[in-house]
Amino acid sequence: MTRDQLRRKINRLREHQPLTVGLERELASRGTITGVIQYASQKQHWLGWLGEYNSPGFYGRRDWNRTAEFVYNHVVCPPMVLWLGEAVGIPTESISAAVRAALAAPANMMSQSSAIRGTIPWSEIDARLSGQRVTRGGLPASAD
Repeated sequence: MTRDQLRRKINRLREHQPLTVGLERELASRGTITGVIQYASQKQHWLGWLGEYNSPGFYGRRDWNRTAEFVYNHVVCPPMVLWLGEAVGIPTESISAAVRAALAAPANMMSQSSAIRGTIPWSEIDARLSGQRVTRGGLPASAD
């Protein structure tokens, strides 16, 4: 999946996700997320971030020819990573497990984002965004 395809699919997702909002509040209370937030939702965060991915953007990127999988695996904002899983319909039990993993991880955004991805890998996000049938465990169903 390309970044542009991911952006179009994200644009169709529901903006506010309750477990993501809860994680944002908890991380803010712990001081993990600080500074001025420049977006109204994690959906807006994703759309803005992907929208500037065709240039050096805020982070001075040198290579912006990246797949959606690469982008997902390099996001360093725990609520942003969690929002995508929650918005695409990852089961609540998995979202809750991802929140617990993030809160148990070292108190930095990189470790917490990685902990969420450990519970919600790209393969599950991709399967749901691509409309593939998903098994009870959240993994793409095999084509028998």
